[in-house]
Amino acid sequence: MRRPVSIGPVAFDASLWDEPITGIGLYTHCLAEALGSLGVRLERYGARVSGEDPRGTLGRTAYVLGRLPQALRGSEARLYHALGNFNLPLVRTPGKPFVVTVHDVIPLLMPDTVSRAYRWQFQLWLARSVQVADRVLCVSACTRDDLLARHPEAADKVAVVYNGVDHVDRHGAEDATRALLDAWGLPERFVLYAGSLDVRKNVRLVLDALERLAARGRKVPLVLVGQRWFGSGEVETRVERLRARGHDIRSLGYQPESVFYELMRRATVFAFPSRYEGFGLPPLEAMRLGTPAIVSTTGASPEVCGEGAWAVRPEDAEGLSVAMERLMHSDAERRHWAEKGQRHAARFTWARCAADTLAAYEHVLRR
Repeated sequence: MRRPVSIGPVAFDASLWDEPITGIGLYTHCLAEALGSLGVRLERYGARVSGEDPRGTLGRTAYVLGRLPQALRGSEARLYHALGNFNLPLVRTPGKPFVVTVHDVIPLLMPDTVSRAYRWQFQLWLARSVQVADRVLCVSACTRDDLLARHPEAADKVAVVYNGVDHVDRHGAEDATRALLDAWGLPERFVLYAGSLDVRKNVRLVLDALERLAARGRKVPLVLVGQRWFGSGEVETRVERLRARGHDIRSLGYQPESVFYELMRRATVFAFPSRYEGFGLPPLEAMRLGTPAIVSTTGASPEVCGEGAWAVRPEDAEGLSVAMERLMHSDAERRHWAEKGQRHAARFTWARCAADTLAAYEHVLRR
């Protein structure tokens, strides 16, 4: 652990601070807390109702492009850190270095998974953010390499700073949460998928594997947790067809953290064969909680989950069905992967993420 330091206040992108907690919002909160533990004083900009300069009814894009530059000019903050892939102001603020975190470049790699309007916004704004940034933090070497393949000019600005996963430790199940899950009457053993239901996440492969298992007389219950997203209609339609044919599939939608992590603890297997992740936090969370995880061999999953998770190719429904069947029905297999997963996940802490982020701040302030 680094000794506390004083680098002066840091202007911190809080655009998702007051929103329901999902990926980048979770990163925002966990990084802010860990930086605070290192003595870094944060000024939160752009939250909906809280912080130093709440945006109110103004949209996030309008705030960053319109009001944030003026707010930064009047601030004593030493630098500004944008957290959402590309959301830096379009022009530099004199005397205020810019840092941006890039989680992935999915709209450029997989354009069919986002709307055309968002793809163009992402492409153009990311290119400008790379230009005006003094430091670019990528959450994995995979994301770094994908970014530099499109923006090689940023090579001397980029650093890899991994996310933490130990935030799950603080979410022990409360009596009310246990009672809620008990009331749902979930099966004693089930496969859990958690994430959005879009095409990229490859929920289709999980459903393919369920059908293969059913054909072998091994029907497996599935619980889906996550919000609707671009392109999720196909998955939802297929789930309804499978239910009509007798498959036990529970769609629970978005759930608060306390419920989400208790579901992870109760799951027999966590299946996450995503076609691409810039980091892939959900399987690492499951691993930290002692639930065996199955991931894809593509994107950042091999880098992040390493040998702590069972990996299958993103088109290999048979391989996924075999992995699910063995983990569902073998206590020894489950213990083996649970122990490997916990050992591996222990490497990823928010204290380490904050220390590496602080090193990036010190780097830009020395220039």
